[in-house]
Formats: sequence, structure tokens, C-alpha cells
Amino acid sequence: MRDILVIPFNEEENLVIASDNSGCIGMKEGDAVHVSYKTVAYYSFRVAVMECISAGAEPFAAIVQNFCGERAWDELLQGIEQGVRELGKVDIRINGSTESNFSLNQSAVGMSVLGKRKSTENTDKLTYNAQTCLTVIGSPLVGQEVVEREEQVVPLSVFAQVCNLDGVVTIPVGSKGILHELNTLFGNVTFNEENVDTTIQVLKSSGPSTCFVAVFPEQIKNELISISGGYFHEINYSG
Repeated sequence: MRDILVIPFNEEENLVIASDNSGCIGMKEGDAVHVSYKTVAYYSFRVAVMECISAGAEPFAAIVQNFCGERAWDELLQGIEQGVRELGKVDIRINGSTESNFSLNQSAVGMSVLGKRKSTENTDKLTYNAQTCLTVIGSPLVGQEVVEREEQVVPLSVFAQVCNLDGVVTIPVGSKGILHELNTLFGNVTFNEENVDTTIQVLKSSGPSTCFVAVFPEQIKNELISISGGYFHEINYSG
């Protein structure tokens, strides 16, 4: 099951809601990872918007819950706006709320992205067969690694291009790792460390969705590699 909430909107469309949160990441003294609030919001937004788009929805709104203080608000908006620009031609309205009555010792941010998709969108699990091709695009990173190895984080622009390819199914990788997401996608096989061969760590947390899984037809492999470049990591299944 994907990390989304799907609500019937009308006869033709469903509302898709995806969420993310971060804690102890920001500019407060008690934070475990010290980065700008623009960075905090950017990565929180990318998690939720990637979940939304991967589920076949077109995002139209982002809602932010700010527990970092009023002075952080403008930077949080800048981070979301950066993500929107990377996605290209999307129109996403931004709103939210700030906890201004009390001051927390550590930073905390909640993010929700709302989108719409056709009610006829196929939500069944995929079936793995001999023609199935798999890749992870980007690298699983978490915490301070996201800052120190930023060049390994797949850009949202690459993600958007891959999602627009015919026949491609994607799912962002979260804190439970690549194997968990593979087993979320497929219903007829079980992926584990013994039957998966790839160059990256399949159990490691991918933090703020620094990578994503793509299932694709063999005939577009070269195009997919051309788009993703060095972010492309092929997965071979031997079950």
C-alpha cells in the first residue's frame, strides 16, 4: 500500500493526500541536524509531492504545519517554491499555520500535498514477470548524509521526467528502504537481500526520498538512462 490517502472527489476524480514530517532538523540549538528552514521544507515537500505524483495524481496544493517559529515561515515557503520550480509546469497553491503561542526547543515541520487523479487509475499491485525491469534512481541517504552527499540526491526534475515516460511506474523510497518499496509494488513475488542484486544498499533508509524505484519496459531503458544519468542503479531479481 502506498503512503497516501485516496478520497472519492466526484464521478471522474479522486482526491489524493500525501504527507511528511520532520523533527530535530533545522536551526534550533537542540536540533540533531542543522540546516536552513528552506532546506527542511524543500525535502519535506519533495517526499509528499513524490508520493502524490507516483500515485498518478496531479498536485495542486501544499499545506505546511510550522513548529519552528514565525521567523522560519518565509524560508519554509522558499523551500516549497524551490521544489515547485524543479517540477516544472505545475500550479501548486501553498498555505499553512504556525505555532506562535509556544516555542519548542527543537524544530518540527509537517507537510501535506493534495492532488487529483482519475478515478479509473489502476491501483492494483503489479505482477512481476520475465519482462519486468527495475531500477533505483538516486541513492538512499539520511540525516547529515543528505547535506554532505547532496550530489547523489535525485533532483525532482529527473523524477518528473521519469514519471512522464509511457509504461513507467514509480514509488519514492522512504525510511523503510528499497526492499520495502519493492514489496509494496508487487503482489506475486517477495524481494529480499538474497534474491536482489544491485550496487546500492537495499535496507538503508532513504530519508527524505533521496531516491525512487522505477519499473519500466525494456524498450525504454536507454531513454531512462539518458534522463537519469549517474543516478541510475539497475536492480536484478533472481527469485
